[in-house]
Amino acid sequence: MAFLVGLLTGVIASLINLAIENITGLKMLRMVTLVRERRYWAGFLYFAGVNLGLTFVAAALCVVFAPTAAGPGIPEIKAYLNGVDTPNMFGAPQLIVKIVGSIGAVSSGMDLGKEGPLVHIGACLANLLSQGGEGRWRLRWRWLRFFNNDRDRRDLITCGASSGVCAAFRAPVGGVLFALEEVATWWRSALLWRTFFSTATVVVVLRGFIEVCRNGRCGMFGEGGLILFDVSGVTVRYHAGDLLPVTLVGVLGGLFGALYNHVLHQVLRLYNLINARGRLAKLALALAVSVLTSAGLYLLPFAVPCTPCSAAGAAAASCPTVGKSGNFKQFNCPDGFYNDLASLLHATNTDATRNIFSTGTAGEFRLDSLLIFFAIYCVLGLLTFGIAVPSGLFLPIILMGSAYGRIAALVLARFVRIDHGLYAVLGAAALMSGSMRMTVSLCVIFLELTNNLLLLPITMFVLLIAKTVGDAFNPSIYEIILDLKGLPFLEPKPETWMKDIAVGELAAAKPRAVTLQVVERVSTVVEVLRSTPHNGFPVLDRPRPGVSELHGLVLRSHLMAVLRKRWFLPERRRTEEWEAREKFSSTGLAEKAGSVDELQLSPEELDMYIDLHPFTNTTPYTVVETMSVAKAVVLFRTCALRHMLIIPKFQGLEVWSFFFLSKLQLPFLFVAVMMIILFSPNLLWNWGSSFFIDHHASCSSCSFQISPIVGILTRQDLRAHNILGAFPLLANKRKVH
Repeated sequence: MAFLVGLLTGVIASLINLAIENITGLKMLRMVTLVRERRYWAGFLYFAGVNLGLTFVAAALCVVFAPTAAGPGIPEIKAYLNGVDTPNMFGAPQLIVKIVGSIGAVSSGMDLGKEGPLVHIGACLANLLSQGGEGRWRLRWRWLRFFNNDRDRRDLITCGASSGVCAAFRAPVGGVLFALEEVATWWRSALLWRTFFSTATVVVVLRGFIEVCRNGRCGMFGEGGLILFDVSGVTVRYHAGDLLPVTLVGVLGGLFGALYNHVLHQVLRLYNLINARGRLAKLALALAVSVLTSAGLYLLPFAVPCTPCSAAGAAAASCPTVGKSGNFKQFNCPDGFYNDLASLLHATNTDATRNIFSTGTAGEFRLDSLLIFFAIYCVLGLLTFGIAVPSGLFLPIILMGSAYGRIAALVLARFVRIDHGLYAVLGAAALMSGSMRMTVSLCVIFLELTNNLLLLPITMFVLLIAKTVGDAFNPSIYEIILDLKGLPFLEPKPETWMKDIAVGELAAAKPRAVTLQVVERVSTVVEVLRSTPHNGFPVLDRPRPGVSELHGLVLRSHLMAVLRKRWFLPERRRTEEWEAREKFSSTGLAEKAGSVDELQLSPEELDMYIDLHPFTNTTPYTVVETMSVAKAVVLFRTCALRHMLIIPKFQGLEVWSFFFLSKLQLPFLFVAVMMIILFSPNLLWNWGSSFFIDHHASCSSCSFQISPIVGILTRQDLRAHNILGAFPLLANKRKVH
């Protein structure tokens, strides 16, 4: 199954690359032809019109057919692998819209990448292969039932995510490490080789497409082999004087990354308000950003002067470039000159990155052009992410980082001994680390991108500095998006102040837990399902009168399965195990719950009974009410729990409260105890017991039953801001810690 995930991800990623390269190439060639003919308005209208049409297709598909296909999809994958239910996220509509939408969105020239969508595409493929699809088109092959469980589904989605990263950057080891560092919450050795097997399959598929498409037979996809930005020919030597500029690049990466996260957070909050107005608002926002992007990309190259080809140095032989790709776009310049800003703006993101990463080109890009490029990509990156189209963050951040890396190299030219193209690589790595807070996987991805192992020490140095600086200001961009979407992602480390509160106190601040009996009326079960949105319910048992104990936990989906099949009993009794096995299968119980309002039950059926014990998990995870919330968070996340039951510290049948005995009963109690001690304990014990039983009826507060369940916690209850909402005084302790 991991092989199929890698195979299909590699094929789809290759086809997406081919489509983007050809659509963008044809669009750019026609636009440049109009500019060379000095038909500037016609060039702009053609350029903006094509971009608008491509954006409309991508946005309309997302708005109408699959709203969850908008964005990168990586935060939702992280949440799902953390144990959060993300409905309508990995289905066939999301897969189709993600493929077509990413082609349209990236080809439209907007400041977004296909890397995030490729990760989502890989996850969708893994989910569909493990589940056989969904709806009426779902495959019912018997061998698929072996993968129809939560663990295998989670493992395959992890393989799909790593395959998507590998397909985006052609980095198999980087894809595995990305899944380990950024996406997966639970990891094991078997998952390591499965993800590596998937990424290895992707690399073989990509290599096959490259061989077929060599020499430009399939657009520009075949150029460069598996290495996108090859700088292996550059000899990297470090000197003591390089530490200062390299450190500055890392610090700037952390600062710019934190600032980018903060501003993007505010923009996304504004976009949420706009998108909440409906489909037309989402579509209008996407089209407005497309028009603004087209205007910036088309008009800004006219604002910079033409550069003579002699400035290109050794690469002057290929100057100017008139075709679809190249470092020296002629655009509006006369023969013998090129427009360096057009070389960056009038290309796909991949070609622009290849141009700005090029080595031996210290004088190729002017400082003012790089400043304009950095500014426009910062603005467009902030405005583009969050609209209703499939979009990724990787390449836009790489382009911004590479621009400021080259700017730093130009400004500090007196101190710089390393090639300016390598400074672009370091700037891109620093900004990605400052925004996404990745280190190990990012380091390996850049090494596989550039094919130069000599960059390893300096890349590690820059990544660590950028992450440290960024962490001092705000969380990573994916954590911000998770919070905006309201996904209850549990961090690996609980807050320090959580050790000062017990789970029993947390349960006391919630409404009382809704419980069911082992044999319950159908009407009671239906009423509980209608009145509560809970996914699990504690089940209590009464083995004998006056005794109540915790039997286990039953899921909402299992209750719905029983109601759908109308497995009811005319009398209150316990069934045998074989009776439930004849009626239900593990596959049927794994189906989604559905709505209780869809059921049509007669009054006679509502008056019948359901035996819940065959469907109850009799060994749920339980904790004592005195456990700290910090320990509960660690346990909840480590064991991938959905529910945590809280039981009382003191358990027993009955607890006598002598405090409520009357003054007339206390002396008699003292005499009875002394007689038991001095004379016949057995006889007087029976007599004393009968006395207390006789007087128990006259004292309603003399005894009470300890409930076997204190409460039930979910991941929403264990999130920091929800706890602070219930206990505001803890906010002061949070500041102290």
